[in-house]
Amino acid sequence: MKHLLIALLLSMILASCKQTYYVVRHAEKEAPQGTETMMNNNPPLSEPGKQRAEALKEELKTKKIGYLFSTNTVRTLSTAEPVKNYFNLVPEIYGPVPDQSFISRLLSLKKNALIVGHSNTVDDIVNKLCGSVKIPNDLPDTAYDNLFVIRKKGKHMTFENRKFGNPSP
Repeated sequence: MKHLLIALLLSMILASCKQTYYVVRHAEKEAPQGTETMMNNNPPLSEPGKQRAEALKEELKTKKIGYLFSTNTVRTLSTAEPVKNYFNLVPEIYGPVPDQSFISRLLSLKKNALIVGHSNTVDDIVNKLCGSVKIPNDLPDTAYDNLFVIRKKGKHMTFENRKFGNPSP
């Protein structure tokens, strides 16, 4: 009986140390118009981008998202908005460079989290969370359909690359 209680207690402790991180790049953005450039432009989502943001919400509806992180750009916040509204979350803004302080914050969470980033930061976030290289380079400019799933159980991390929404070209 004593061993059964110990096993039950251990399984409860391990079950309580689980969370999942969902990491995505922002959805498709509007193309710059005329003389606008990416340096002075903070573009909104295009129509396909808005559809992808809704597809992200549909993908995550059953995942009990407790935290939402985004950079402070229109395209990342707009990508996160359907999930934010569905789970009634307040986005936490992180800086343009996902430093170790940000990763430590993520690792301290006790609930599932969605992190919305950019083609040149998603790989850094995933690799730092996993503690090893899972994505060797920045994402291609045309890649919008990746949903990177990192599961933390105790100190063990697992990584999966899923697709969502319409396939990227």
